[in-house]
Amino acid sequence: MNFSQPSITELEEKYVIDAMRTSRLSGDGKYTKRVYEIFRERFGVEDMLLTTSGTAALEMAALLIGLEPGDEVIAPSFTFSSTINAFLLRGARPVFCDIRPDTFNIDEEKIEALITPKTKAIYCVNYAGVSCEMDRINEIAERHGLFVVEDAAQSVGSTYKGKPSGTLSELGCHSFHETKNYVMGEGGAIVLNEKKFIERAEIIREKGTDRSKLLRGVVDKYTWRDIGSSYLPSDVLAAMLTAQLERFDEIMEKRMSIWNFYQENLIDAERAEKLRRPIIPGHVTHNGHMYNILMPSEAARIWLSDELRKLDIPAYICYVPLHSAPMGRKLGYVPEDCPVTEELGHRLLRLPLSARLTTADAAEVVERINQLLSKMPV
Repeated sequence: MNFSQPSITELEEKYVIDAMRTSRLSGDGKYTKRVYEIFRERFGVEDMLLTTSGTAALEMAALLIGLEPGDEVIAPSFTFSSTINAFLLRGARPVFCDIRPDTFNIDEEKIEALITPKTKAIYCVNYAGVSCEMDRINEIAERHGLFVVEDAAQSVGSTYKGKPSGTLSELGCHSFHETKNYVMGEGGAIVLNEKKFIERAEIIREKGTDRSKLLRGVVDKYTWRDIGSSYLPSDVLAAMLTAQLERFDEIMEKRMSIWNFYQENLIDAERAEKLRRPIIPGHVTHNGHMYNILMPSEAARIWLSDELRKLDIPAYICYVPLHSAPMGRKLGYVPEDCPVTEELGHRLLRLPLSARLTTADAAEVVERINQLLSKMPV
C-alpha cells in the first residue's frame, strides 16, 4: 500500500508534452499563466508567483519583509525545517512557540509573551491543512507592528472563516511538492496579498533583475536591480500543475473520502481511549491533506507503527520537533522549551492518505488498526 502517491493521469501527460513542444522550457510560459488564472477564478487570488518550491516561497517572503541578522521570528517548532531555514538564511533567529493540543498549530495565546524589541515577524504553519487562528495572530501582529507569513504549504483548498488558505496574511506560501495534494514534482507559490510586495517579488524571483518587465514589454532591456535568486520553475512543471488544478474537485473528493472514512470508522477506538482522532475547528474547512491519530504514549505509537509496517501498511511520525532536533540544540534550545510540542509530537502517527487510495484500502487500514489495538501491550 502506498503512503502518499500523487494521482497522475493522461491529462498531466498531455499538458507536459504540449509544454515541451509549444511553450517555454524555462519559466513564465502559458501554463504558468493558466495556473494564475485558476487561482484567481477559484480562490480570488489576484497576485501570486510560482516558485521552484514551497521552501523558495518562504525564502522569498523572508527577503520581502527585510529580515536581517539580529531579528527574531516567532514560529512553531512542530513544522518542517524549511519554515525555519527560510529566515535563518537571512541571519534571523527563531523563537519557538508551543502548539495547541487540539490542532497542533501554533498556540496563538502564547505568542505575545515571546515578543521582544527584536521581534520582526510571525511565521505560522497550517498543520495538516488546518488553518491557524489567523484573526488573533493578525491582531497581535498589527498591535506590535509585526509581519505575518502564512506557511500554507499543506493547505491549498482549505479555508478559515470562509477565506482561502494562503490569503490570510500579507504573504502566503504554498507547496506543490509531490507529497502535497496538488503537485508539480517540485514547486510552490508565493501569494502576494499586499500590492506593495509585487514589484520587488518579481525582481527577487528573477535573480534580482527586472526581466519580468521585459517579458511584458514594459522595458526594452532588463538590468540587475536587487538581490535575488532563480526562484521560477519550468513551464513544463507548471503544465503538470495546471492539469492537477483542473482536476481540483476530483482530487479533493478522493482525499476527503479517505479522510472521512478514517474519521467515521475510528470513533470506537477513540471512545475506548486507544487513540484520539483529529480535531477540526468549526470555522475551518480542511483539504484532507493528512490523517493523524494521537496515541496514548510514544511507546504505543512506536509499537503500532512497527506492527502496521509488518502488514505492509506504512504509517509514520510527522515531525521531530525542531527545537529539540540536533540543529535546534545547536541554537540553544532544549526539549523543555516547548513541552506540548515535545509530548504530542512523539505520540502522533500519520496514516496512508492519497487520491490513489480506495475505500477498500482505507477499510483495511482501519480493520488492522482495530485488531492491533485490541491487543496493544503498551
